[in-house]
Amino acid sequence: MAGPRQADVARVAGVSQSAVSRVVSGDVDRIPVETQERVRAAVKQLGYVPNAAARSLRGKRNRLVGVHTFEPVFPHAREDFYFEFLLGIEERAEEVGYDLVLFTSTGTRDGRRRIYRDGTNRLNLADGSVLLGVATDRDELARLWREGYLFVHIGRREVPDAEIPCIVPDYASAAERIVQELWDRGHRRFGYLREDNNVEPYVDRRAGYRAAIERLGARDDLADATAVVAESVRLAEELRNALAVRGLSIPGDVSVALLDGAGDNHWTRLSIPRRQIGRLAIDALIARIENPEAPAVSQLVTCDLVPGETIAAPPRAEE
Repeated sequence: MAGPRQADVARVAGVSQSAVSRVVSGDVDRIPVETQERVRAAVKQLGYVPNAAARSLRGKRNRLVGVHTFEPVFPHAREDFYFEFLLGIEERAEEVGYDLVLFTSTGTRDGRRRIYRDGTNRLNLADGSVLLGVATDRDELARLWREGYLFVHIGRREVPDAEIPCIVPDYASAAERIVQELWDRGHRRFGYLREDNNVEPYVDRRAGYRAAIERLGARDDLADATAVVAESVRLAEELRNALAVRGLSIPGDVSVALLDGAGDNHWTRLSIPRRQIGRLAIDALIARIENPEAPAVSQLVTCDLVPGETIAAPPRAEE
């Protein structure tokens, strides 16, 4: 009968197999003490003995990188928000000689995609993974980080007591630039339309807007605004319909700019460089795979502004 394997130790300890490999080989830098103790306890419990041949292969890799989305991307991936991210990921992985594994079978009955199933990290097939999605499971991110699994998240995510490496669209500076553009057109009275969502990308947008309003000394009052910044196309279109009922128009009476990359070029809006971000995520992940001891680093990526037809000077010069 075969003896216990590293996979068995990982299952009993509730950690990744890569964490077990590092602990039993003495490579414990950046492995939390609690994780080390759990691995050693599982090794003792199971009577696991490291295989010398396997140890000699330490450092060998599959040259596979995983992609996990917390929401489904098929069958409408081309029209989906994720498509450009995935395109950049695929392009860059191919350029640097890594194959991709797209993890699509981790869904649950509640519609959420999970990384762990029956206590097992299903991403372990890959050397590391790029994660993305709005409905990120923070408990799973924290567990990945504790277990030493190598990953990069697209979009900023704050997880207590964990250093989550992220490639982050710089929504805050984009919001500041949009307010500045409206200010330069002569607007002094602003309003802000927000979604009912408090995840980090929206928090960053709001912080940038507030910073610009305070720096410029502008008035922030939606009811009296000549310029409105909206977080989504949906909100902007609702505003346009409400103005039309009152006989008002965009931009004739109210200028509107979007903090949303999904609008068409009719709208003045930010543009998220999703393809570039996908490429940067692969570079950041491979850097971690090739040097696991390097600290996790996040990177801000500038968002462009797309000039449209929805902002103009205010109808009357403002003081």
